[in-house]
Amino acid sequence: MKVIETALPGVLIVEPRVFGDHRGFFLETFQVERYREIGIGLPFVQDNHSRSQRGVLRGLHFQRTRPQGKLVSVSRGAVYDVAVDINPDSPTCGQFVGVELNDENHRQLWVPPGYAHGFCVLSEVADFQYKCTDLYFPEDEGGLLWNDPEVNIPWPVATPQLSAKDQQNPTLRQLLGRES
Repeated sequence: MKVIETALPGVLIVEPRVFGDHRGFFLETFQVERYREIGIGLPFVQDNHSRSQRGVLRGLHFQRTRPQGKLVSVSRGAVYDVAVDINPDSPTCGQFVGVELNDENHRQLWVPPGYAHGFCVLSEVADFQYKCTDLYFPEDEGGLLWNDPEVNIPWPVATPQLSAKDQQNPTLRQLLGRES
């Protein structure tokens, strides 16, 4: 597998080896020893699968006191996937990494604990899978406003379909208590 380091500490793009022929393809989406070798050694305790339509934007989400690391991928369709550094002590706080994940490039994104995460669907439908390093606790969930001008993510959709909760997420300044 190929590993691409990004501008954010610990955030990795993983390109698994794909074995294909006239019948289709095979790839290993996770193998504990290989992933540990590339720095993804936290135990995974929950797997999730979501399906969304074109223009749906989910995020940007994180857990406040029990942060989840996420190994994300797309098995059907395409998404623009984003990780944002929200650690106020980090030199890259407020910066993001965005990458297209789809059912042809088979890329995965490793989002370590402590980052906000979200994605926007580019295809008619997308099936999105993610392995998590901690359980989901709704009462612990936090969010970052998807179109925060300070973070300035170039989302590929001007008017996404958002949940009511995601429409109300704070800006990074509000989240970090730096609102003037």
